This record gives sequence, C-alpha cells and structure tokens, in this order.
Amino acid sequence: MKLTSAAPWALLLAMVWPLQAQALFGDDEARKAIIELRQKVDANKQAADSAAAEAREGDAGMRRSLLELSNQIEQLRAELARLRGQNEQLAREVSELQRQQKDVQAGIDERLRQVEPLRIEFDGQTFTAAPAEKADFEAAMAQLRKSEFQPAAAAYASFLQRYPASGYTPSVLYWLGNAQYAIRAYKEAVATHSRLVREFPAHMRTPEAMLAMANSHVELKDARTAKSTLENLVKAHPNSEAAAAARERLARLR
Repeated sequence: MKLTSAAPWALLLAMVWPLQAQALFGDDEARKAIIELRQKVDANKQAADSAAAEAREGDAGMRRSLLELSNQIEQLRAELARLRGQNEQLAREVSELQRQQKDVQAGIDERLRQVEPLRIEFDGQTFTAAPAEKADFEAAMAQLRKSEFQPAAAAYASFLQRYPASGYTPSVLYWLGNAQYAIRAYKEAVATHSRLVREFPAHMRTPEAMLAMANSHVELKDARTAKSTLENLVKAHPNSEAAAAARERLARLR
C-alpha cells in the first residue's frame, strides 16, 4: 500500500525535477546576459564619459584658440590703426613738402623772371632787356604821357646811367630830348638829340630828332644852325615824314 501510494509522488517528482533544473539553467543564462549587458552599458558609459571629457577638453582648446585669435585680431587692429596714423602723418608731411617745393619753385621762377632777359621789339628794333630795365623805361614813358616832363627827363637820364648799353638807348635819347625841350632846356635837348643822330644815324627816331634839334635852335635864336640842320635832315632822310616837314620850314626860313 505504501509503495503504491508513493508511486504517484515519485512520478510527480520525476516530472517536476526536469522543470526545476530547466528553470535554474534559464536563470543563469539570464544573469549572464544581464552581466554582459551591464558590462556593455558600463563600457558605453565610460566611452561616453571619455568622449564628453575629450569634447570638453576640445571645447576648452577651441575657446583658448578663439581667445588667442581674438587677441591677435585686436593686436592687428591696433597695429593697423598705428600704421594708418603714420600714413596720415606722412601724407601731411609730403603735402607740406610739396607746398614748400612749389613755393620755392615759384620764388625761383619769380627771381628768374626778374633777371632773365626779355625779347623786346620797340621803335623798329629787336633786342633783349632785363625785366627791371623794361620796367624802368616804361615808368619813364608813363611820366612823359602824363606830361610830367621834369620827372620824365630825370627818369630818362637815370636810365641812361643805369643801362648804358641798353637797346632802349636810341628811344630814350629821343624822348629825353623832347622832355628837355618841353621844360625849355633847349641846349640840353640839342645835345641829347645830337648824340642820337651821331650814334644811331639809321634809327627810325633820328629824322625826328634832327627836326627837334632845328626847333631847339630856333628857340635859341640860332636860325642859321636851324636851317643847316633841316637841310642835313632832307639830305640824309629824304623820304621821311620829318624831311617833308623840314622842307616846309626851310621855305618859311628863306
């Protein structure tokens, strides 16, 4: 009876044991899988932490590089500003030097204009004269045109002393003689016009000077010399206007 009653339990035990053994074996595999999974998770976590650390280090390096680059840019800006300032200063200095050079050149040109001979065409003659020489002659002529005969005579006389070899000399002698005649310095006028006739016989003013000499002789009550002068004028310059006037006066003197 006992054996019989124990058989079902034995059978039940035989059926249950493999299930328990199978269950125990499955738990081990699960645990192993869990351990491996944990290891993978830990490894991944370590890799992630390492990557994060590297990233943080990279970010720090990047920030340092950016900071250094920013500092370099600021230094370059400062250097550029300094160079611009130097360039502006140099530009101002160059401009000032150019202005000074122009002033110097203008001064040189002005001095050259004051001494460089000029080409003159006057009273049928072509010659050269210094600017001051030309200015002095024109000043004397201006006084004569204003009928300031005494100052004009003094200016012409001074001109002859200052410029003894001037191309203006024949003209100056002619106008000086006329100014002297105007102030009734007849002897001086005769001497002046005589010099013109003697030194410049071919000058265009010479016939007129001879006619003026005759007028001065008339004023000096020397009709014979006046007549002789007129005759010489007609002989030396027969086709001149002065010669035509001389013929008329000769007719009156006869």
